[in-house]
Amino acid sequence: MSSNLQKGPQFVRYFQPVINALLELGGSGRPEEVEDLIVEQLGLSDNVRNEQIPSGQSRFSNKVNWARFYLARAGLIDSSTRGVWNLTEKGRATKLNSEESVALFNSIHKQFTGDKKKSKADKQIEEDSNSPEEIDHRTSLMNTLLELPPNGFERLCQRLLRESGFEKVQITGKSGDGGLDGIGILQVNPFVSFKVLFQCKRYSGSVSASQVRDFRGAMMGRADKGIILTTGSFTPDARKESVRDGVPPIELVDGEKLLDMFEELELGLKPKKAFDIDLTFFDEFKN
Repeated sequence: MSSNLQKGPQFVRYFQPVINALLELGGSGRPEEVEDLIVEQLGLSDNVRNEQIPSGQSRFSNKVNWARFYLARAGLIDSSTRGVWNLTEKGRATKLNSEESVALFNSIHKQFTGDKKKSKADKQIEEDSNSPEEIDHRTSLMNTLLELPPNGFERLCQRLLRESGFEKVQITGKSGDGGLDGIGILQVNPFVSFKVLFQCKRYSGSVSASQVRDFRGAMMGRADKGIILTTGSFTPDARKESVRDGVPPIELVDGEKLLDMFEELELGLKPKKAFDIDLTFFDEFKN
């Protein structure tokens, strides 16, 4: 879906909501926290949250990521800390109305296109493409995970848990097990250990509160803790259900956190040095 630059693409409407969400979170937050707050503040439906673009990414997440990208280019957000978005002092003091949001978009976009004549297609932004910062190893990694067969993804999660310090990790998934895919032991210290059951969900949709409840029901009496790992996301209600009082907590690992873990462990990834262009540095040389 493309939009005229005079009006700005649809993700421009999320510029101020992203800032508002980060302000409410104390100035910084993980992408899923920001998205959850925007959904709550704007009263967006689950259908909006779960709609997907052709690549399989959530359309809503795609727009929020595009908004973050432009806000970062404008110096309002610092996302240099992996997996965390931070408001700058400039960002904390910024209040954007609709016209100012479009003006900000056009100003940043011009840095990429310059003043040269472009074709009509070049003058438009394709919102259904992945945001610029994600057209990299994270997108490739996620696509690789989504292409794995279910049993392959389970074995990969087994390896990930082992690399994260779990012991005796076994794949146990079979029919009639209530959705339990595996079990492992987390040795906290020489005296304390926990039996942990885990579930692997290889898809790009959102895990619901009922699915979290079903998993908890299946693990009751069989383990001390539970983990749900998914390449997708969790609905706000699912996150609330995972920490509901009076029942065993369930750890939730969504797609973004999953990618963070692969990066931290350098699992299936080979690090390389890269540079970001500081466009403001060249401003004095343009005149």
